Amino acid sequence: MGASPASGWRANIVLYAALAANLGIAVAKFVAATITGSSSMLTEGVHSVVDSGNQGLLLYGQRRARRPPDAEHPFGYGRELYFWAFVVAILIFGLGAGVSVYEGWKHIQHPEHLRDPLVNYIVLGVAMLLEGTSWGIALKEFAASKGEMGWWEAVRESKDPAGFIVLFEDSAALAGLLVAGVGIWASHAWGDPRIDGAASIAIGCILAAVAILLAREAKGLLIGERANPEVIECVRAILSSKPEIVRVNHVRTIHTAPDRIFVAVSADFEDHITMGAGETLIEAIEHELKAALPMLSSIYIRPEKAEDAPEAVAVG
Repeated sequence: MGASPASGWRANIVLYAALAANLGIAVAKFVAATITGSSSMLTEGVHSVVDSGNQGLLLYGQRRARRPPDAEHPFGYGRELYFWAFVVAILIFGLGAGVSVYEGWKHIQHPEHLRDPLVNYIVLGVAMLLEGTSWGIALKEFAASKGEMGWWEAVRESKDPAGFIVLFEDSAALAGLLVAGVGIWASHAWGDPRIDGAASIAIGCILAAVAILLAREAKGLLIGERANPEVIECVRAILSSKPEIVRVNHVRTIHTAPDRIFVAVSADFEDHITMGAGETLIEAIEHELKAALPMLSSIYIRPEKAEDAPEAVAVG
């Protein structure tokens, strides 16, 4: 059913590791690009700056999302994290991919021969080591959270975008470093600086693909996604176990934050139950649900005849 995310440093270790790696790498890449005149190294520097900003935005989004409910937002601010995740996807596409393609095209139109590429190779090697470390941490954390689900299924079912965004960013970064390395080598070996520009465009295409994928996932979270099927089935099972309930008509859920769920239940109660007994039963069910599923932040149980209940469109 998934556990609630941990709090504090441990919960954000993936973001902090990625932020530290990208800040250091960005400076080194820009220095190498200035010394050697490499277009792909310049775009890699921009890529690292964008990634650093993205991790900062996700940390900011997590802090904002932890604000308690108030009169204006009775279900809290949890979904603000999803907004910032969508902004991150836009930044990857607009700044990361856009600048990479532009710089590559400019380098092809006005090629500049690479100077000694040794500096680039050293920086790429260090960047590969740091990015690989960050990627390994993100991979380990995501693998631990996904349980028995497949990787793609886990991304689709995840309600906490920070983990898979960093994993995708680091994967794109490693792919970009490989492309940059090949482009710099081929450009220097064959004496054609346009190859370096083409490598920049290829890096931009990788970033654009990742951005589109992340935007699609963030959009679903922004619109509102149901809880995992296991949570819905647990809610249904607890209600169905009560002899006073004839039938559970539907269970509808929506994530108001990665670790908070609103659930609305329509159930057909026995006709002989009095109003007072029904209220007592509903209160007991709510306590049982929250004990079994602590992530249920708001529970609404509506007594309703089965024949009067509208058809449930959502899962459950």
